[in-house]
Amino acid sequence: MWIAKIRIRHDCVIGNRCRKFNVTTVGIPFNIFFEGGKTFAPQLHTLQGSPKDTKAFIEDLKADKRIKELEEDGNKVFFIETRSDKIPSSFYSPKLMFVKPNVVTSDGFEYWELATWKKQFLTEFLREVRRHFPENEILKIEETDLKDIYFSHLMPMLTEKQQQVIDLALRNGFYEWPKRTSLKKLAKAMGISVATYREHLKRAESKLLPDLIKSIK
Repeated sequence: MWIAKIRIRHDCVIGNRCRKFNVTTVGIPFNIFFEGGKTFAPQLHTLQGSPKDTKAFIEDLKADKRIKELEEDGNKVFFIETRSDKIPSSFYSPKLMFVKPNVVTSDGFEYWELATWKKQFLTEFLREVRRHFPENEILKIEETDLKDIYFSHLMPMLTEKQQQVIDLALRNGFYEWPKRTSLKKLAKAMGISVATYREHLKRAESKLLPDLIKSIK
């Protein structure tokens, strides 16, 4: 397998607001689709910043006409970005896969880590990105066996209970869109209260997300 890590900044509905409101996001991209000459990019972001800044970020995002189907839950926000101009996602291929969630820092830079079984698929994507978006840097491109997967790598940081709750959430589609389960169902499956499950999950997320952000530096 081949893996590439890139750093890029462009006219981005997320990156621009990260700079404006001093917020960092960890995002999960979903399948890109194209209709009527436009790129549709569904995505789910977890915002990190002060409550005031994250709230202002979301309110400002709601006013953007390029944003459709927006839903929010605390510091998490799902939406579909619609663009008639090119964005990096416009060149994304189903032959590529995301190894880690995407991070957007408070300076507006995005960090993508992608993998595929053939180097050519990566180089084709990177060529188009570099041609259209001059503010970019290839941080690495190398052959790997992909043994260092994000969640399995970080799991030792968690307590046994935190590992159990986040593993259950992942396996049952809690982080997918739309969600395939709820906190109530997950808590029932573990035989604990919703409040207790939520607390363990928040503590697990608070350990995982900062470590992911540090890994880009």
